[in-house]
Amino acid sequence: MIKQQRPRVLAFDVFGTVVDWRTSIIAQTASFLERIGHGGLDPAAFTDDWRGRYLSTMMAYAASGRGFVPLDQLHREMLEAMLKDKDIDPGALSDDLLVDWAHAWRRLAPWPDSVAGLTRLKRAMPIVTLSNGNVALMLELARHGGLPWDAILGAEVVRAYKPDPRAYVRTAEMLDVSPAELCLVAAHHTDLAAARACGLATAFVARPMEYGGRPAPDADKRQEWDWDATSITHLADLMGC
Repeated sequence: MIKQQRPRVLAFDVFGTVVDWRTSIIAQTASFLERIGHGGLDPAAFTDDWRGRYLSTMMAYAASGRGFVPLDQLHREMLEAMLKDKDIDPGALSDDLLVDWAHAWRRLAPWPDSVAGLTRLKRAMPIVTLSNGNVALMLELARHGGLPWDAILGAEVVRAYKPDPRAYVRTAEMLDVSPAELCLVAAHHTDLAAARACGLATAFVARPMEYGGRPAPDADKRQEWDWDATSITHLADLMGC
């Protein structure tokens, strides 16, 4: 950890940093696979494939030339592509079922320390989302998990997906703070590196179980971040909250 001065605003990555997407999606996917008569498929492998497609989609999005669409829509597209890869015709499934399945990402459980840590940090400074999740998704997720955000910001608000620099710079502009006064809190080194390149402060929160105990895809991208915590409550300790 190389900085001690508290930032003016904390902006949080959400998937993996604040909520445990993998455990929640595995449980929901197991139920959906049973409903469509494919309970023999491995829900953990299905979930890891879904997340892997998300990561590659986000990294390539800025170069794709595609206009902005909400993450809910991308989740639906990825889901249908995976079903086709497994010789399951999504056209044979009801639209209501596919929407509900794609919206599984709105129903994720927070990590055990998240709500308590966010509540402590919120007493000292504003806490906002800086996520690729769209507003409706983030709102439902917050209500589902009791996440006490001061504001829901991120990709849909600034019309750019991380790691596009506009996602970070425009968020600082909207909050009327300089990039250096805004700190991204994330469990992902690539996200933090992109934020740092835009002048933001950085806080890493370790989530060793995000991928079921396997190393994260960006584990080799670690830097010496401004703050380095083992949980959000630990980050609150480090920031004197």
